Amino acid sequence: MRPVMDATDMARALRRIGHEIVERNRGVDDLVLLGIHTRGVPLAQRLAQEIADIEAPVPVGELDVALYRDDLDRRPKTRVGSTRVPVSIDDQVVVLVDDVLFTGRTVRAALDSIADLGRPRRVELAVLVDRGHRELPIRPDYVGKNLPTSRRQRVMVHVSEIDGNDRAFVEEAA
Repeated sequence: MRPVMDATDMARALRRIGHEIVERNRGVDDLVLLGIHTRGVPLAQRLAQEIADIEAPVPVGELDVALYRDDLDRRPKTRVGSTRVPVSIDDQVVVLVDDVLFTGRTVRAALDSIADLGRPRRVELAVLVDRGHRELPIRPDYVGKNLPTSRRQRVMVHVSEIDGNDRAFVEEAA
């Protein structure tokens, strides 16, 4: 296991991403953050707090994409959670938030899920770690850390709300 981010690094990355979101969108009007289950949800909540400290509060929700995945048959242990969106996303700027971007398939599932919820003006993507190896033409708008990896490695992100600590690390897959 090789550490790549500690709690301080994660907090700094989220603060920077919060500033970038406010800058790119010229404020927070019509902005909604949606965290992708599981670890994207607390990251979205933290980003919402950073944005509130910079500018003003923004709505934050959670998106479960389990039933929209194209590999559900290969992931028999996939748990279905809940989707909670506090406001209409019609004509809003939706920022999807996730912990790790890898193949892009989770984001594709999230886009399908959003299409069932409404029609946003624009969808942006914020990730804590971008590890490359895309299988779909998806790229993040906001990145905490670019981390080149091999396909046999796994990037794990821990958040204190779920795991009891904040850190990101790389491990060799079994």
